Amino acid sequence: MLAGGETVLVAVSGGADSVALLHLLLTLSPEFALSLHVLHVDHGLRPDSDRDAAFVRQLAARLGVPAEVARVTVPPDGSLEAAARAERYAALDAHARRVGADRIAVGHTVDDQAETVLMRMMAGAGVRGLAGIPAVRGRVIRPLIEARRTDLVTLLQAAGLSWIEDPSNRDPRFLRNRIRHELMPVLRASYRPDIVATLERIARLCRNTVEAIERVASRELDRLAIADDDAIVLAHDALAGLPAQVAAEVLRQAAGRLGSRAPLRAWAHRGLARVLASPPPRRAFRLGGVVVEVSSGRVRLAASERASLPARELTVPGTVELPEIGRVVQARVVTAADYVVPRVAVRVAFDASRLPSRLIVRARRPGDRFAPFGGQGERRLKTFLIDEKIPRWERARLPLVEADGRILWVGGVRRGDAAPVTPRTDRVVELLLIPLA
Repeated sequence: MLAGGETVLVAVSGGADSVALLHLLLTLSPEFALSLHVLHVDHGLRPDSDRDAAFVRQLAARLGVPAEVARVTVPPDGSLEAAARAERYAALDAHARRVGADRIAVGHTVDDQAETVLMRMMAGAGVRGLAGIPAVRGRVIRPLIEARRTDLVTLLQAAGLSWIEDPSNRDPRFLRNRIRHELMPVLRASYRPDIVATLERIARLCRNTVEAIERVASRELDRLAIADDDAIVLAHDALAGLPAQVAAEVLRQAAGRLGSRAPLRAWAHRGLARVLASPPPRRAFRLGGVVVEVSSGRVRLAASERASLPARELTVPGTVELPEIGRVVQARVVTAADYVVPRVAVRVAFDASRLPSRLIVRARRPGDRFAPFGGQGERRLKTFLIDEKIPRWERARLPLVEADGRILWVGGVRRGDAAPVTPRTDRVVELLLIPLA
């Protein structure tokens, strides 16, 4: 959690757990050379919430730690607990950036862990849900995750430090409170006195399993991933051949590498089911904040939709830049004497006498037809691209060079059958597709 020398933002609500967290980190700060900052998040859910903020300010001032209060507005829709949590962590992240904090310390205890596991068990969670609250997630650390709440109260009493009780912690409207004050005492008294330790052990075993899956998935992602500008491309069959838990984690980690902050939970498994469906989805869909497409035996995850390619005029000779795809189409005119017709897809040649001086470079359109050179005549461009195994996400960005409504060249793939270079050709128009400098 801490190597030493970090700036740590401590989340302090004013309750016993968070006050104990601040006290312990302050005690450790000389040894670890820590710079501490306190943030109290006021959710504004109680009329007397200012009392908590004032208490935290006074406590931090007495301990010599800079403190600020962030007031947030919790949306009334959906789960109040979940909405409050989201606003709280957003405020902590924002303040951590302002003060340059390397870590955000929160006061979850082993009691919180046990309650979380029980809540998720009743909700039918899988192994990841039962892994409970991680000790470290990103820059959030939980130094008290193995400490009992009762031990922290004893510590505070010995240190002469006070705390305040949030009356909402006993509000039976919240499931966690009912578990804490109703179910846990029953389990402890009638079934298993060490229920907290038992649930913590379940979380630890599940966490070990989750971490093993994450390690395997990370190796598989490194092995399978094909870099594609701002995207990650995976072979569909290779992904389908992995165990479902590993394959879902591969998708989650790929999304994470692209900047997604969405949690795994169920979305990666739902997304995996869509990716591996037969037939595969025909359209792109969003998964955990990224765009997912399946085509031509590949799965592509991208941070956003790609920009479309507008139509542009190309004067012969001349060049036209296509910044949307990072390419340039260049047209030059050369004499046919001693000219060798190129045999690469990014460089093609035409009889200049049979082309106009102005060409159009554009993206494909519905209903486009194309007669490939050496092919069996004209057919649907879509069918041609599918036969060429061009993935759907690349088809819309292929530059098509058109003259008088006829596709001369599918840039980087195949020239059309128009205006071939013959022994009677005097001048050649050569088109090149090159990287944009």
